[in-house]
Formats: sequence, C-alpha cells, structure tokens
Amino acid sequence: MYPSLTPPRQVKIGDAAAFAGTTPRAIRHYHAIGLLPEPERGGDGRRRYGYDDMIRLLWIRRMADAGISLDDMRAAFGEARDETRDESGDGASDQAPGIESVLGRLEASLAAQEAAVRRRRAAVQRLRAVGSPLGLLSELVTDRLSPLPPGALRPSDLDALLVTERICGPLGAAIQASAFIVLATHPDLRAEDDRLEAAEAALDDGVAPDDPRVEALAVQRCAHQMALNQAIEAAGLEAAEAKILETYDAGLTGEEGREMSAATAVTKMPYDFSPARMRCLELAGRLFGEALADAPPQTVLDRDLSPISDAAIYYSTPSRYK
Repeated sequence: MYPSLTPPRQVKIGDAAAFAGTTPRAIRHYHAIGLLPEPERGGDGRRRYGYDDMIRLLWIRRMADAGISLDDMRAAFGEARDETRDESGDGASDQAPGIESVLGRLEASLAAQEAAVRRRRAAVQRLRAVGSPLGLLSELVTDRLSPLPPGALRPSDLDALLVTERICGPLGAAIQASAFIVLATHPDLRAEDDRLEAAEAALDDGVAPDDPRVEALAVQRCAHQMALNQAIEAAGLEAAEAKILETYDAGLTGEEGREMSAATAVTKMPYDFSPARMRCLELAGRLFGEALADAPPQTVLDRDLSPISDAAIYYSTPSRYK
C-alpha cells in the first residue's frame, strides 16, 4: 500500500526557503526591495506562500546563480509583466529590451572576472617562479629583476618599486628597475646611496630649511643619480628600457595598475619629511632635471618618458626617501 503524499496548499517562510535553497532572511529582503511580492498572511499574521510565489522564488534563485543582480532581476520581471500586458491588449509598451541589456552587462562582468582570475593565476605563477614579495610586482618588473641572485635586492628596494607601480604603473617601475639592478651589482654605488639616505634622514625638524647642509646634500644626491644613469648605460640596460618603451609606443602602456594621477598619488603617500628634507628633495630634483637636460641625448632617463610624471619619478627614485 502506497503512502498518501498530499502537498500543502501553502507553506510558511521556513519551508519556502528550504525548498528554494535560500534563507528566510533572503526572502524577506526580496520582499523589502519589491522583487518578490508579499504573499497572503494566515490567521496568525505569518506569510503563506502558494504555488505562484514559489515559482517566482525559484526563478529568482536561478537568476542569482547565473550572476544576475537583484536590480536586473526586477527589470527582467517588470519587462515580462509588460509583455504579458501587451499580449492581452491592456496597453502598449515601448521600452527597450531590458533583458538583452541585462545579459550584455552580465557577459561583460563575467569577462572582467575571467580576466581577474587570469591575472591572479599569473601572479601565483610568478610567486612560484621568483618568490615573494618580488613575485607580487607586475610581470613587466619581475621579468627585469628575476635574473638577479637571491638576496641581491633589499626589502626597501621592493618597497620603492611597489610605490612606483602605484604612482606610475608597471611601466614606470620597470624603467626604475634599472637603477636597482645597478645598485645590486655595484657595491660602491650602493654604499654611496646608503650614505646619502642616512644623511637625508638626519635632516630632521631641528635643521632649518636654509641650512647650508641641505643644499650641499642636494648637490651630492644629484651627482649620485647621474652616476647611476651612467652605470645603467655602461651595463647596457638602456636596451631593455628601449624595448619597454617600444611596447608603450605600440599601445601597451604597462599602466594597468595605475588608478590615479601622479600629482594626486604623491599627496596621499605619507613620508613624514621635515621642511629641511623636503627642500633637499625638491632642490635635488631640480638639479637632476637640469643635469638631464644638459646631458648627451643617449642618457637613459633623458628619453621621452611622457607617460610617467617627472614628479612621480623623483618621489620614487632609488634612494627611496624614507
């Protein structure tokens, strides 16, 4: 003898949620935003869901699984209602085919998500290949630095490249990488860089901006930056830079990570410099720019780097200014 299975005529919210694979809280939210009409209520004041309510709820869950937003669901249901009204002769509808625009946006969103997954997978592969944190920088930068032996780069070098990527994008950091390659392979230049950084750090709030040491140190910093440029040329690193810039000229800017202008970025990255140190930095930057203008045409950083702000380059120079 078969058991008698008689379905209920209506169910409460808990049973409706269980059947649809959602939660009572989600169903209440659908009611609140007008996506799911309010059902009848029983004598106890609680909602009672019938067949039509459940069909609507099941379609909502399927659309959610497909990635369609709640707002787009409302638009789709509204369009279906209008089409039904048109077929019955209750009125004409001249609205655009909303469901097509919904699907178009969904496809675009999925394409963006797929691109993000590809970028993350590439980042994981870089981490496996070159290690952390170098592998967290863009491929354009890690490709230039990966030939260096382990430990050749300091954490502060990678910190500076990270800031440059944020300000100038991967293209700017890839150009800047030449200086760190030279510092990693030229102990004398690294030692001078350390000496200058220590001297700049000593320009605290107790040093007046017009102190003679400020200008003297700016001159030394400028000379060191020019020495780095000469070492970059001597090492043949300008060929790699030229290839990177050709990529930029071809329309692949390498600026995918750049989300704000350099002028904006440098006002939002704190360095806690004293007025004396700020004057030293600004003076050294001006001297450096003048020296580049007077340098031979083949000086690496005298190239046309229009996509990279001069200010951003200087604020993230190899000396790191921390």
